[in-house]
Amino acid sequence: MAEKKYNVAVAGATGAVGNQMISCLEERKFPIKSIKLLASSRSVGHKIDYRGDSIDVEELKESSFKGMDIALFSAGGGVSEKFAPFAAKDGCVVIDNSSTWRMDPDVPLVVPEVNPHAVAQYTKKGIIANPNCSTIQMVVPLYPLHKKYGIKRIVVSTYQAVSGTGKKAIDELDSQTRAILNFKNYENKVYPHTIAFNCLPQIDLFLENGYTKEEMKMVYETRKIFEDDTIRVTATSVRVPVFYGHSESINIETKENISAKEVKSLLEKTPGVKVVDDPKNNVYPLAIDAAGQDLTLVGRIRDDESITNGINMWVVADNIRKGAATNAVQIAEILAKEYL
Repeated sequence: MAEKKYNVAVAGATGAVGNQMISCLEERKFPIKSIKLLASSRSVGHKIDYRGDSIDVEELKESSFKGMDIALFSAGGGVSEKFAPFAAKDGCVVIDNSSTWRMDPDVPLVVPEVNPHAVAQYTKKGIIANPNCSTIQMVVPLYPLHKKYGIKRIVVSTYQAVSGTGKKAIDELDSQTRAILNFKNYENKVYPHTIAFNCLPQIDLFLENGYTKEEMKMVYETRKIFEDDTIRVTATSVRVPVFYGHSESINIETKENISAKEVKSLLEKTPGVKVVDDPKNNVYPLAIDAAGQDLTLVGRIRDDESITNGINMWVVADNIRKGAATNAVQIAEILAKEYL
């Protein structure tokens, strides 16, 4: 029997994540019958290469999804809130990369290595949510540990690349770095402070509890993905002068006895994870190594000597790929194979 093929739309096709979604569809040989690339009216007339063809970018409209089977959205929360329901109404399943639908009880929040079964819930609204980039790379290695040992508490500090903010942030880090090295003046347009040669302990807006929205996303999303509201999670999110690849320092406390040796052995068998852990030879996960690949790199695995049943680890992943585009395409693969 011939492989079934699908009509796929990409909303936000000209952005960093949208572009990567298109590349991932091609790389992973997703069974596409036709592809429609959508963006704002400012991008109409642009062309994007896909499988050797030059595809025209069309304006995103309410009627853009007629005849489409799957739509990958990476066009911002406001756009998703407005247009995703129109796509769903026309029978097109939306996989959305914004935070708009993540905590909606009728919308599944999916990381394929963790909760692929949740994709089945797409029928409630015709929408599937892609988690936050920093949440995705954290839950991939933690889920097998949670299943076996029961995680009670997670303390995470993130060191996030500027590409998580978008192309303007990438350009700002580049221009500020060049200006400082050449003793020239520069401006802070994207971030409230200079990002070059600096660390900013703020990602997104501050909330009344003193945490940022980014930090609280990790709390709520982890519980939803793990389907366990008893897990205690606390996060500190920091923007660092790195172009691609988020890094995380993660500490967990478990219910059952656990050791670094057991964790390392389990993670070496975990799909989507690569253990990079040979500290005697200065081998551990680096953002520069994670960039451009889809695996979540884990290293610096060690017992937490301050508590019983505690583990520390260092986790790195490409925030544009596994943290966004690849995860969305993996969801689309499950959707196509199991449900459409």
